[in-house]
Amino acid sequence: MNAQNSLLGLLNRGPNYGYELKKLYDQLFGQEKPILAGQVYSSLSRLERDAKIAELAARPDAPSEGPDRIKYQITPAGSAYFQNWLRTPEEASPYLQADLYYKVVLALINDVNTNEFLDIQRHAHIARMRELTRERERSRNIAHVLLIDNAIFHIEADLRWIDLTSRRIHHLKEEVCQNLA
Repeated sequence: MNAQNSLLGLLNRGPNYGYELKKLYDQLFGQEKPILAGQVYSSLSRLERDAKIAELAARPDAPSEGPDRIKYQITPAGSAYFQNWLRTPEEASPYLQADLYYKVVLALINDVNTNEFLDIQRHAHIARMRELTRERERSRNIAHVLLIDNAIFHIEADLRWIDLTSRRIHHLKEEVCQNLA
């Protein structure tokens, strides 16, 4: 997820402070990996540089306790950009598990037992799927359940790919070795 687009979406709801945006981001998206405060403020700086957000004028009657807190608001250009981004479909990536493919090929050219390697990977994926399934059963938060479902579906696709690769491994080895000759 692009942090800048996420922050724009949060600011599209109304002006807010960087610290509050971090809290909202973590609450909505950061269950596995919270966003770092530095990433929030560097993203806000880039958005401000690109005229997608602006600092909200400080109220002169507001008491100052500690360092100045900056409140940000989305600009009309930022709102238009955000609305366009929402309407732009995400490209389906054929490289979701490219690292796994690279490992298979490298195992083949280094005479590593590829079936053993794929079995180990299969067991790791199945273990992760079971863990996610237990987590989904315990969750009462529909947003969290949907994120877990997405991860499970990706794991299922990886497992299908592992099975297919296991069935085609001899052909792949012939092809790869022929290309190296």
